[in-house]
Amino acid sequence: MIVVIGFIIAFALMFFFGNRATRACRWREYRTSDTESTWTCVQCGAKTTGMPRKSPEMCLRDNA
Repeated sequence: MIVVIGFIIAFALMFFFGNRATRACRWREYRTSDTESTWTCVQCGAKTTGMPRKSPEMCLRDNA
């Protein structure tokens, strides 16, 4: 019973504190150099450039 309550609390916290701007985005990184990467969202097709190993923090769906 305690485990079920823990799961409910965990999902509620994820719902309230999750970043809704990138909830549906699934970013893939393609490194172009040591200082720059190209990021592509496999859900909506948006593309952008940025720092390596740091995915975009907002959805770029309108810019695709």
